[in-house]
Parts: sequence; C-alpha cells; structure tokens
Amino acid sequence: MNTDLSGLNYVITGGTGALGSAVVGQLLDAGAVCHIPTVDPKELERFPHRNQCQIAERIELTDEAAVESFYARFDGPSAPRLWASIHIAGGFAMSSVEATSKADFVKLMQTNALTCFLCSREAVKRMKRAAPGPSGGRIVNVAARPGLIPELGSGMVPYTTSKAAVAAMTQAMAAEVADSGILVNAVVPSIMDTRVNREAMPNADHSKWPKVSDVAATICFLASPSNTSTRGGLVPVYGRS
Repeated sequence: MNTDLSGLNYVITGGTGALGSAVVGQLLDAGAVCHIPTVDPKELERFPHRNQCQIAERIELTDEAAVESFYARFDGPSAPRLWASIHIAGGFAMSSVEATSKADFVKLMQTNALTCFLCSREAVKRMKRAAPGPSGGRIVNVAARPGLIPELGSGMVPYTTSKAAVAAMTQAMAAEVADSGILVNAVVPSIMDTRVNREAMPNADHSKWPKVSDVAATICFLASPSNTSTRGGLVPVYGRS
C-alpha cells in the first residue's frame, strides 16, 4: 500500500489465516496497528506477524459477550480510536441438501453471517462515539462469488446462503451508517490461489485464480482513508476465473 496508515487502529478477524495474514502484512507495512482476535492458540503457531500485533486470545466471535468485550478495548478517553474493522473470519463446507442437517446450516450462518454482524455492530458503536462526522471509519466484509451468483452454490447451500447474507448485510448497513462517515463494503473473491485450494483441486487452472495478495490489496484499499466515497460495494476479485 502507498497510503500511510501510521497510528490507525485496525481490527482483523480471521487475521491468522492465509488471507488474513496477507491483509495484516500489508497493513503493518503501511504503519497500521493491528488488533487480532483469535479463538485457538494453535492459530498463532503459523502466524508470521504475532509479535507485531495486538493479540486477543480465546475470543469466540459467535459469542455476543465475547465480541463486546473484545471491542471494549476501544472504549474510554485514553483508549485507541478504532479506524477500521475487517471481517475475514468464516467457514466453508460442502454437502448435498439431503445430507445437510439443521446444525450444519446454523453453524455456517453463525460462522459467516453472525460473526460479521456482531463485529460490525460493535465497530459502528465505537466509530460513532469516537468521530461523528465525515471520517468515522471503515468496515470491510468478505462475501463470496456464490453469494452473488447462487447458481454457483450447488452442493454448498448453507455456505452460499450465509455469504449472500453477508452481501445483503453489507449493503443495508452501508446505507444506514453513511451519514456518520462510516463506509461499509465487501470484497467478493472467487476461489483464491492458496495451497489448500490447489491441493483440493489439483486439475484446475490455478493461474486463473486471484492471488491472495491481490484480494488483500483490495481489502486494504477499501479500509483505508484513501477510500473516500465507495460504500455498499460488493467488489469482485475474480482474477481470470
């Protein structure tokens, strides 16, 4: 990133994963302060930026009280001001409709849509308190291509539905908080070029998949002060796929 983010505080959920690590790396390079909630200590074993971030351990993002407690670090006159909240945490599963249980469906709705809602809600509270007016903050969610084109979600109905909910939530929330200077957007990746995806689909044309660094760069722009007008966007990052 070319933007100077020195002193700006960012929350990144899912920050220890492949995409999250790429986002955190770009933000750190630009001078941002990164706050990472984690639920499993093992996440940190593979996280290359552990010593450069503010880490909160054992935060279950489907737990309303836990999310409220995490965002409380931005409360009070001496607390840092929250500039942006980026929501990458989520899950994925595939199964036929007849093999999908209620628990399977609810789990993905909570992991993808509920976590996004709870974190967005708490971020909005802090952004409105800290800086009412034209520069309140930025929220970036992560939807998925099947969430916009449901026909692509054959064999993964709960995942598709949960990501469609993230997309709808993004646009509704963007309209609601725009007057407070909070710009809410979502990136919409197709299958990303990761080691796990290559192993799962060895015969695919991997060169067509978007690179994780490219998706991260799009997220970082939308979450930066350089984004002065884009809101309610569902920004496709499809590469050539």
